[in-house]
Amino acid sequence: MPPSPEDDRGRAVLDAQDIARALTRISHEILERNRGADDLLLLGLPTRGVPLARRIAERIGEVEGRVPEVGSLDVTLYRDDLRKHPARGPQRTEIPGSGVDGKTVVLVDDVLYSGRTIRAALDALADYGRPGVVRLAVLVDRGHRELPIRADHVGKNLPSARTERVMVRLVESDGYDEVRIADAAGAEGQA
Repeated sequence: MPPSPEDDRGRAVLDAQDIARALTRISHEILERNRGADDLLLLGLPTRGVPLARRIAERIGEVEGRVPEVGSLDVTLYRDDLRKHPARGPQRTEIPGSGVDGKTVVLVDDVLYSGRTIRAALDALADYGRPGVVRLAVLVDRGHRELPIRADHVGKNLPSARTERVMVRLVESDGYDEVRIADAAGAEGQA
């Protein structure tokens, strides 16, 4: 599906090839840091973190000969800003049957901004068990942290103004891969 006119606002900062390269690099970084894929669990944060986690798992599988477990972790009801920003309805949380206890859990999201989504993810994850290690992989880190949270694996550091929006589009949900940055007035609904 081609981009719609409203998706054409702002400027493109990553195209499909850039995203593919970033995810390949993140996959290799995860493998190096974990010394392989043993006890590795990737949990994508809905919506776009889930397909990113699946793509990373596929790339890890190409290198390791086996695909690590992948799931999803919805954080909607754990957010501390529900009154300020009404949330979408809860999405599915899917934790593999082997659980999270003792595993290296890599939370995967599209954009890291204030850190509040990741704080909520850590709270949500605690309800499912006790991982051995929790790491964070993001496609884009745009800065402006409000909490002491940092990503372990970053596809692109993208300094931005608070008045700008970063829009991630993925084939799985939007029909094409792209990251754009635009003035907030021209890009509602994105981080």
